[in-house]
Amino acid sequence: MSKLPNRKREIKNLPHVWDINDLLECIHSHDKVAYKYFEGGVVKEMTYTEFYQMALQIAAGFDKLGLSGRRVAVIGDTSPQWLATYVGALASGTIIIPMDKELAVSEIEKFLEMVEAEAIVYSKSFNEKFLNTIKSHSTLKKFIPISSDYDSSFSENILPFKDLLELGQAELDDGYTVKMVKNRDEMCEMLFTSGTTGTSKCVMLSQKNIFAAVSSAVDSVCFVPEDVLVSVLPVHHTYELMCLLAGMIYGITVCINDSLRHVMKNFALFKPTGLVLVPMFLNTMYKRIWSEAERTGRAGALKAGLVLSRNLMKVGIDMRRAIFKSVLDAFGGELDHVICGGAKLNPDLIVAFEEFGISVFEGFGITECSPLVSVTPYYARKLGAIGPSVPSCRVRIDPNGEVTEDGYEIGEILVKGDNVMIGYYNNPEANAEVFTNDGWFRTGDVGYKDSDGYLYITGRIKFVIVLENGKNVFPEEIEEYLDAIDTISECCVVGRKNEGSDEVVLTAVVYPDFTKFPKDVDDEAVKDTIRKAINATNKKLPTYKQIKAVEIRKTEFEKTTTKKIKRQLVK
Repeated sequence: MSKLPNRKREIKNLPHVWDINDLLECIHSHDKVAYKYFEGGVVKEMTYTEFYQMALQIAAGFDKLGLSGRRVAVIGDTSPQWLATYVGALASGTIIIPMDKELAVSEIEKFLEMVEAEAIVYSKSFNEKFLNTIKSHSTLKKFIPISSDYDSSFSENILPFKDLLELGQAELDDGYTVKMVKNRDEMCEMLFTSGTTGTSKCVMLSQKNIFAAVSSAVDSVCFVPEDVLVSVLPVHHTYELMCLLAGMIYGITVCINDSLRHVMKNFALFKPTGLVLVPMFLNTMYKRIWSEAERTGRAGALKAGLVLSRNLMKVGIDMRRAIFKSVLDAFGGELDHVICGGAKLNPDLIVAFEEFGISVFEGFGITECSPLVSVTPYYARKLGAIGPSVPSCRVRIDPNGEVTEDGYEIGEILVKGDNVMIGYYNNPEANAEVFTNDGWFRTGDVGYKDSDGYLYITGRIKFVIVLENGKNVFPEEIEEYLDAIDTISECCVVGRKNEGSDEVVLTAVVYPDFTKFPKDVDDEAVKDTIRKAINATNKKLPTYKQIKAVEIRKTEFEKTTTKKIKRQLVK
């Protein structure tokens, strides 16, 4: 597919959302199901009207508890209650702190002490984990478990979620109304970047930041109110949360996945028309398509279908959804479009899914930009590009002296706009490092812009491998090629120093897909097979970017909650 097909640009009759008051109006205007979710193994539904009422109850309850202007954390599985807590906090003037549910309790405690959080709302999985926290935490004074079967007699500091709602409803009955936002520049959210308490930074966002990014997402993607989404990514992450907030503006129905083990079963159940994913999910989905085809003996028919479809497309006949019905059925049968972000995406995957009739639109962002910076326009696509900057910001390149073959300057990507954070909390040194003298935010990502203003990412500055000849190699570029090898499940490219010399050896650390090998295969046979596949892939790369050594590991890489490999831990 030499050129990606474009879609017609639609005029969107949706209100621009400037702050939480505008968002509440949007939520209140929708008369349909907002969320489908699992509770006790049963799928339940919550309408937009019910969600709106819950958010108001939480806002009024927080206000009654004296938490307006104070700091409240929320942690746990994605749920309407989690999202209503977030919306309700913004509506009451409470500063909300979304927390990563995968963190150790000791890390959670340290983070919340660091920002002087006074209350926390949490899902059932934390009921037991927080028993000691309730007794001893120095700043948390109110613990609000979402689960209704929690024993509140354990401590006077426990206020069950249902009691918070009842407290809020009493305030509403007594005339409580949500206050209008007076200052959109004030901090309303605190987010921790990935890392330990020693390396993580706390990002401060305002309502201007949040809704600049959310409104840009609404303006820039091809979603429609009739869409059905399945929420797969962790809700505390700005990428997923921004998309869910944008969905509230559209009035989209969101179905909440209960477990990654059940994700394909839930696709079949909920029949999504759109998804929000990270590259690792997309890569896994693509490999699963072909693995299933090989397992069932349909790989030959699938290849023949691709040839037929390509020839039909050349003469203007689109039969993809009929020819690849079995592929589409694995994702519920209705999947039409995917937004992919959070890490660099191999453009070949975009082409591959497009051939099956699923359009993938790549975006780029960073927590400090709330997080959206750019996204591929659905009406003007360029393969390999992540689009121009979205309406809320501008992008420029800080040249590093390198240029592309087409003469475009390469350098660090800088961002300026309403979506850029207030700064890091209590960290003037980090703020001085990350902002230029004229106020541009340094993303730490390297790339270039073409003559149309489209942005291309090459890698992260902190992960760059400098060879002995001075050339810079970004491991992400090479990993794009290695990820396509079916015997590789995960890989990470690193630079190993040769003992006794300055030579840097590009090394692929590989976690194989052991399902592709016989059960009794020995380690050397696995390594030899993968080495041969990598040697074949090397022919597609410039000499200085070719992999010279291969290391095999027996366990998966440690990852962030958005499924990015923690490179700093790869030894």
